[in-house]
Amino acid sequence: MGNSHRLFFYFYIMSPVTAKSYDGYFLLGKIIRTHGYKGGLKAIFDVDQPQEYRELDMVFIEIKGQLIPWLIDNIHLENNKANLVLADIKDMESADKLVGQFLYLPDELLPKLKGNKFYFHEVTGFKVYDKHHGDIGTIDRVIDLPNNPLFSITFNDKEILLPVNDEIIRKVDRKKKVVEVNAPEGLIEIYL
Repeated sequence: MGNSHRLFFYFYIMSPVTAKSYDGYFLLGKIIRTHGYKGGLKAIFDVDQPQEYRELDMVFIEIKGQLIPWLIDNIHLENNKANLVLADIKDMESADKLVGQFLYLPDELLPKLKGNKFYFHEVTGFKVYDKHHGDIGTIDRVIDLPNNPLFSITFNDKEILLPVNDEIIRKVDRKKKVVEVNAPEGLIEIYL
């Protein structure tokens, strides 16, 4: 029971529903509490490979709907948790004001993915071709549900919801902006 509560807490605080989306930036994580007594912060990094970000020297913090750049004096990672010391944050009162804020980085800092691996924002606007139905529309967005993300595809003014998983996605062609899929039998017909 303790683990399920912890998972609920994790998904609640990291829910993309509560974090804003900013063009040109991706959500790195969220500041969850202060750390130590000299203005340190503890954050959760909501990324696949947190260790890719162990040498950050700057992060953008969402404050009142704007992304504010902050220099990082020190960062220490433990799995997906980071202890941060930010420049000009030297006391608990200043650190407390940042608890609960989201952390962002420019899209250019995302590690490049190859093959059929992709970032959700990357495939928006891609055409989708099904093995049996051919062109089934364009990806409008990816609905990021825990353990069950879905492509929201528009075809002839109708929405098709298609699970995003390795069994369905056959190929991602970034040059042609196409995702080839093999939808389960009967799924597409439900929407059409």
